[in-house]
Amino acid sequence: MKKSQSIACGPKPKSGLYVHIPFCASKCHYCSFYSEPVDTHDTVAAINAMIAEFGRYNVAMFETIYIGGGSPTCLDEKLLLQLVEKLASLQRDDAEFTVECNPGQLTRQLAYRLHELNVNRISIGAQSFLQKELDFLGRAHSVESTIQAVNIARMAGFTNISLDLIFAIPGSTLNSLRHNIDSALQLKPEHISAYSLSYEKNTPLQRVCRTGEIVVIDEETDRNMYELVIDELTAAGLEQYEISNFACPGYRCRHNLTYWANTQYIGIGPGATSYYKGNRYTNIADIKKYVQMVESCASPIAESHTSTPIETACQTAVLNLRRIDGINLKEFKTQTGFDLKELFGESISQNLESGLLKENTDANGAESISLTRKALPIADTVLCDFSMV
Repeated sequence: MKKSQSIACGPKPKSGLYVHIPFCASKCHYCSFYSEPVDTHDTVAAINAMIAEFGRYNVAMFETIYIGGGSPTCLDEKLLLQLVEKLASLQRDDAEFTVECNPGQLTRQLAYRLHELNVNRISIGAQSFLQKELDFLGRAHSVESTIQAVNIARMAGFTNISLDLIFAIPGSTLNSLRHNIDSALQLKPEHISAYSLSYEKNTPLQRVCRTGEIVVIDEETDRNMYELVIDELTAAGLEQYEISNFACPGYRCRHNLTYWANTQYIGIGPGATSYYKGNRYTNIADIKKYVQMVESCASPIAESHTSTPIETACQTAVLNLRRIDGINLKEFKTQTGFDLKELFGESISQNLESGLLKENTDANGAESISLTRKALPIADTVLCDFSMV
């Protein structure tokens, strides 16, 4: 590894910052994100290394900051607050600052201190409001603890709360999903993310699936469940702004919009990724090695890739299409240098004819191409058509 140096120059003011906390109290059965048990590592050394890694960048102020994991709230409260206080000095006045919280780990004291330190968005991993489903997923919290976490966040002054939900859990039905949706809506969150359960490589869930011990939800039921999610959440007044994300007006997650716009962001911590000036970096996914590298002034970057102009255009198209607003033709050309219709003419024509894409013109005359409602349940199929030329 080369000695650590500032990467080019700092990010522009509208960049995002992601901080990956690679610790959990226990690993969920479905999770493929890099994390390790919090009680087996020197968390102080790890957090200090993250702060030191951040010093490698000649940093401007960030428009969005997102502390995720893992589980940030499994850290000692003083240690987490030390990190938050450091990051709070780097946010713009109008920045969105999110901290992920596991139900049962958000105390009143922590919630109040986070709010005092200008964290203004809390994302709570509810996943389900049925205890048997939480147990199946390997979640350590209870249904009641999710409700308590939302109430604690509200009392602390948070007015922007997001809930995560998982559907298509083996044994679930449309009725049980409707119960989960209704339970989530009763808490009046400003934002809901809803994902179909995926069986990621090298997870306990995938291994159990291979043995045939569980019956995976079939494709048709999975699709019907997704349709129910859309119908129920939009009927409740939330706007679907991305394939899996819904928000009250004015509460779209600005940090995730950075990803879907394919604009730059910095990621710090073990296993974190960054995208800067067309380069993608991935840090080593090993806590001990990460700390050793940073402490010895070596770069923790394990992989890097410089995208070609064509690759950047394809990545931008795929990510933009995840948004319900789709691809703005003018913005795409400005960002990538390519005319969307010239670059993907055949794919666009075929999907328009199949009713999977639609052309739009807004009140200002801006043209865009987006997925149709018909395409949403099979979005990955359409996105594949834009992944290469």
